[in-house]
Amino acid sequence: MSVMNEGGRATNRTDVQRRGDREMLVTRTFDAPVHIVFEAWSTPDLFKTWWVPKSVGMSLESCDMDIRTGGKYRLTFRHPNFDQPMTFFGTYSDVTPNKRMVWTNEESPDGAVTTVTFEAQGDKTLVTLHELYPTTAALEEALAGSAEGLPEQFAQLDALLASRH
Repeated sequence: MSVMNEGGRATNRTDVQRRGDREMLVTRTFDAPVHIVFEAWSTPDLFKTWWVPKSVGMSLESCDMDIRTGGKYRLTFRHPNFDQPMTFFGTYSDVTPNKRMVWTNEESPDGAVTTVTFEAQGDKTLVTLHELYPTTAALEEALAGSAEGLPEQFAQLDALLASRH
């Protein structure tokens, strides 16, 4: 589904759904070819520009990503209201360039397994983000927190993609 933004340009809708007791599914179509969308997810300098919703006031201080099967990632965030940075880390268990990325979130026992697929649809790309949480409580915490920022994150990704093709 597309909606019009203030400039009259069509924008795509981010759909966030709960699936069962432990799963979240997010879909969004981007107006860019799959290789450019995948590059935005897999290049640290690009990823840093869109991953954090600007409205939350956080910054992504460091972004280390070894995007290959068996590679690791480490993201460190800082918020002006907190003394200590927050670090998220894990392992890429499956990476197929321009098709799929699967990673673990190992910073806590409540971390999800995240799968992102990239499906070419002509000159557009359908991105599907699937998260499987270890418990219902972990899913509910994610839905009440970070999932709320996904539409803004994906709008920021839209803006980045528009500048790259």
